Amino acid sequence: MTISYKWLSEYLPVNVDPERLSRILTSIGLEVESMSKFEDIKGGLQGLVIGEVLSTEKHPNADKLTLTKVSIGNGEPLQIVCGAPNVATGQRIVVAPVGSTIYPLTGDPLTMKVAKIRNVESYGMICAEDEIGVGSSHDGILVLPADAPVGIAADEYFQPYEDVIFEIGLTPNRMDAMSHWGVARDVCAYLSHHDKQDIKPKLPNGNGFKVDNNTLTIDVKVENEKACPRYSGLSIANIAIADSPKWLQQKLKAIGLRPINNIVDITNYIQHETGQPLHAFDIDKIGGKKIIVKNLPEGSNFITLDEKKRTLSAEDLMICDATEGMCIAGVFGGQHSGVTDSTKNIFLESAFFDAVITRKTSFRHGLRTDAASRFEKGTDISATVNVLKRAANMIKEIAGGEIASEIVDIYPSVKPKTEVAIKWHFIKKLSGKNYHPDAVMDILNSLGFETLKEGIDELRVAVPYHKPDISLPADLVEEIVRIDGLDNIEIPDSITITPAIEEQYEKEIFREKTASYLVGQGFNEMMTNSITNAAYYSEEESNSMVKMMNSLSADLNILRNSLFETSLEAVAYNLNHKNNSLRLFEFGKAYTKSGNEKYAESDKLCLVITGNKNEDSWKQKSVPVDFYTLKGAVNSVLSILGIIPDAFQKQGVPKLDNHLVIKKNSTIIAGAGQVKKAILDKFGIKQAVYFAELDWTAISSLAANQKNKVKEIPKYPSVQRDIAMVVSKSLEWNEVETTVQRIKLLKLQDIKLFDIFESEKLGIDKKSLAVNFTFQDEEKTLTDKEIDGWMNKIMTSLENDLQAEIRK
Repeated sequence: MTISYKWLSEYLPVNVDPERLSRILTSIGLEVESMSKFEDIKGGLQGLVIGEVLSTEKHPNADKLTLTKVSIGNGEPLQIVCGAPNVATGQRIVVAPVGSTIYPLTGDPLTMKVAKIRNVESYGMICAEDEIGVGSSHDGILVLPADAPVGIAADEYFQPYEDVIFEIGLTPNRMDAMSHWGVARDVCAYLSHHDKQDIKPKLPNGNGFKVDNNTLTIDVKVENEKACPRYSGLSIANIAIADSPKWLQQKLKAIGLRPINNIVDITNYIQHETGQPLHAFDIDKIGGKKIIVKNLPEGSNFITLDEKKRTLSAEDLMICDATEGMCIAGVFGGQHSGVTDSTKNIFLESAFFDAVITRKTSFRHGLRTDAASRFEKGTDISATVNVLKRAANMIKEIAGGEIASEIVDIYPSVKPKTEVAIKWHFIKKLSGKNYHPDAVMDILNSLGFETLKEGIDELRVAVPYHKPDISLPADLVEEIVRIDGLDNIEIPDSITITPAIEEQYEKEIFREKTASYLVGQGFNEMMTNSITNAAYYSEEESNSMVKMMNSLSADLNILRNSLFETSLEAVAYNLNHKNNSLRLFEFGKAYTKSGNEKYAESDKLCLVITGNKNEDSWKQKSVPVDFYTLKGAVNSVLSILGIIPDAFQKQGVPKLDNHLVIKKNSTIIAGAGQVKKAILDKFGIKQAVYFAELDWTAISSLAANQKNKVKEIPKYPSVQRDIAMVVSKSLEWNEVETTVQRIKLLKLQDIKLFDIFESEKLGIDKKSLAVNFTFQDEEKTLTDKEIDGWMNKIMTSLENDLQAEIRK
């Protein structure tokens, strides 16, 4: 929100300097993000003076240059070489003497120095209007009226407009401060409380309003009263469209608005003064002299003021005439009903539109206008008529014309004020400060609250219409504290803390434990946006995903159902910045939709690796990561949480090659694989990437049910035996593990694959696996006879179940 210091000061009965005002605004919750100087003319004409051309003669060395003598009111006349064709003796002109700086409309600032032009010294410059920013002409030097006083400063003569501009960071609930008048009300409340004076803002009003005749009556009908609870308007005839007066243009420019014409500028001025958006229709373009506030059928076309054809939703509220739509209510005007240079008669609208409907329409069509931003936060429903009167008076004063109708005010169901009751002890409990009841009521009354009942232990107030966010006792405490100032709440000598009990604390412990382990293994944690781009997904995938109804960006319009795509975005970003070896992990959420808009949210952990395991060194060369690097990381995560998987199975998926799923209790708890090249190409990634996603909800639940067991180091040694066997080339290792585990040998502690050999001598479709078995008994030393018996069982099972050939 942009606030002009000069404009705001018009509503303050006392003078407050900009620095103090900045501190006050921040104190009352209107944080000043920046304070800057505004100059209507850049540089403010500082250093320039009004001069008189005493004489002119032809430059001795140039046909198109003139040698002049110029008086600036003191000392000797200045010799200035001028290239303008219109310079003449006796003219009053603007002079930039040596040492002064000019700020042209285009180009960089220029500081005057003694210059030698064609061997003749020049002590300054006679200025054209575009060279000092007072106009756009460069046809010649700027010639002032003959009575312009010689020697006075140019800034004193032109009196350029200067202001101090505050950029305020408003929270979404502070619609009451989206105007200069609203900010003035808060500042006066602060001053009244802290300076112990009754300071009330100078309220803009519609005093002096009078209807001149009823020659241009417009019939108004509101069909959708829910979307438009109040609609006010009036007709103004015989106006003259022209440029706005200088003071109005200066105020609008100061807050960053471009002046257009007097009518449009007045509506913008009133909006930033009072917070109430207005809209002006050209009456001669209103079909049937009727205005109907209604919804048009789904799919209707409408051309807006920016000449774009828009397809309307049946939920969009429209301002229509007898035949067609004229304006998207509260959002944007139409191409064919707005004010133009030929407009003579207008209908001025001041309405209250439903905040939710306005916001949805605004986002649906991508029209984020000043009017929409105010309506969607809630305007003051009680102010429509008063604002209308003030605007009508300004139009008569600036654009002429006459008020040609009575005020139309359709307000079928008068909105009651919200009432809030608050206990005196609750104020102390929530704020930490013991406020006197008189101070509380003074603060609330200065903000527009009405005292309904003052009791021994309770205060009941009616909330003003300009504060639609106030509905709870806590809201009232916030209003009291921000006007009094958070800095004025004393910190007690002792603070009582009631610790919260976290029911799912184990989940956070597991997360911290896992994150610490991964960081220790060289991983970096990343955080990506859970809102992503629907273009990453096929139509079939997106049907089961949660779509954003009012997305802020076309590239962020859907909630992810996996951490896969957002992880690849992070990988692509790092690779583009020459970080070629990556180990990344993220704890994040995924979202899915099923059936009739049933939504589900789940916790995920993803691991992503790419590049090399290690860097090149004198001792060893770098080795690229592979699928087994990723699988090992996933196994380690499960291991530190005490989870032993039941099975590893290959399972094809559209986006990963060699995809392996890990199961526990017949439930998939993780999946890992190599990202397919076609997917990598979409992200511009040209090296192998491996991705794993773990169901963190299921894993943390399994980990919580694991019981930590502590046992002593075995007294008796373990025994290892190896076998080599020839098997089919297509045989997966997990089939070997499963076959051995089915034998249920209690003393078998571990089984490892330590070599794979392939050769034509074995056969085209054969390979040799070398497997290590570890046996151990915690109560005695194992004998060769026992171990041989177990090994025979293992070999028999492998031969029978897998058709393995044991190599002797």
